Amino acid sequence: MSLDEKTTETAQEALDNLIAGVIQFREDIYPEQRELFNKLAHEQTPRAMFITCADSRILPELITQSSPGDLFVTRNVGNIVPPYGIMNGGVSTAIEFAVMALGVHHIIVCGHSDCGAMKAVLNPASLDGMPTVRSWLRHAEVARTVVEENCGCADHNTLGVLTEENVLAQLDHLRTHPSVAARLASGQLFIHGWVYNIGTSEIRAYDASKGEFRLIGDGPLPMATPKSRYV
Repeated sequence: MSLDEKTTETAQEALDNLIAGVIQFREDIYPEQRELFNKLAHEQTPRAMFITCADSRILPELITQSSPGDLFVTRNVGNIVPPYGIMNGGVSTAIEFAVMALGVHHIIVCGHSDCGAMKAVLNPASLDGMPTVRSWLRHAEVARTVVEENCGCADHNTLGVLTEENVLAQLDHLRTHPSVAARLASGQLFIHGWVYNIGTSEIRAYDASKGEFRLIGDGPLPMATPKSRYV
């Protein structure tokens, strides 16, 4: 079998698996939750917005055990939140819609272990030939600078630290969005910074009061939300 034939066979197998999943969902899963899907056909009232990486290993609904309709999910390379006004694209639009139209009370920015985007931030040469990705990841450059200047270097040994700092950088960017800033000030919105460990299932959340990431489930829930000013 030639390389082209093998590639075609692999691609067809991948598609066949997806189609099999579609059929299984329609015939087995949907009937068991027909009432829920009938309700969702006319409205959505998600409990939270979840901003995370496009990495195929990250399934927000799975790791939070959420049902359809519970999460308003936005995914992109590196769980990036561009500062308001810099790039009024999909992420900014989703944030504004989630806060203003859907009225979510929580926004979670979730990074993860072994993040390819963060590896690329540490090794910009790996982005040669990918100018769009390089440009997008400039929104994570502040995290790299923080790590480099405070840890003495920014390399593969600091990947975990960079992942955490990137989540904090994106939370800072998130607070520049007017809809977010207004509702944070009035205590109507809460923001969270999480890092998910793929290999262990652990999620560590940023505790703004202590300035550190702590394991979810070990004591009170760590909160990244600044104190509200208009309550």
